[in-house]
Amino acid sequence: MVVATEAHKFSTHGTAGGIEGIAHMPDGEPRALAVVCHPLPTMGGTMENKVAVTLAKTLCELGCVALRFNFRGVGASAGEFTGGDGEVEDVLAVVEFAREQFGDLPLLLSGFSFGGYVAARAAQQLQPRHLLLAAPAVTRFGATAVLSTEMPGVPPDTLIVHGEHDDVVPLAKAMEWARPQHVPIVVLPGAEHYFHGRLTQLRDIVKRHFGGVEW
Repeated sequence: MVVATEAHKFSTHGTAGGIEGIAHMPDGEPRALAVVCHPLPTMGGTMENKVAVTLAKTLCELGCVALRFNFRGVGASAGEFTGGDGEVEDVLAVVEFAREQFGDLPLLLSGFSFGGYVAARAAQQLQPRHLLLAAPAVTRFGATAVLSTEMPGVPPDTLIVHGEHDDVVPLAKAMEWARPQHVPIVVLPGAEHYFHGRLTQLRDIVKRHFGGVEW
């Protein structure tokens, strides 16, 4: 069953200037705050990316105030792409805004692709209750888009979902990153990087994982 929710535009201020976003409000008292990070801006990634929107709406249906936003230099958000360092600061600013607006609720950080890399880095400072990464960018994308630093390790209960045939962040690279940490990865057979035709399955995995968790 899909729960009726509302979405509201918001704006806040980060180290590079204004940040625009959308807050999805749950039907009822919020259980948690969820911040969703979008994919690589230099490859057209915005908060309107279908995977980011799916994650935000799903987390909202689970009772979270779910905030998706545009990184610096994207849409109406001020600043320029930095490869990760500045984008982590954007996450910190959005989380601070969310706590000011909705209270000090348990925090879930989430991100897709480059957004997963940024969420994992921000988690090192924010220590969220939960972390959700879809096809996280565990390695560089190419000569024109180098990540600021290496992908950090994550807690063992992190939910990571990856496509078997991901042609942007190969599954083999994700496994190389996860293996030393003994962190499990949920692999969708036949799925590629953008989860085309598999968003409903991604939604269902997220719902099953977080549906009964302690917030």
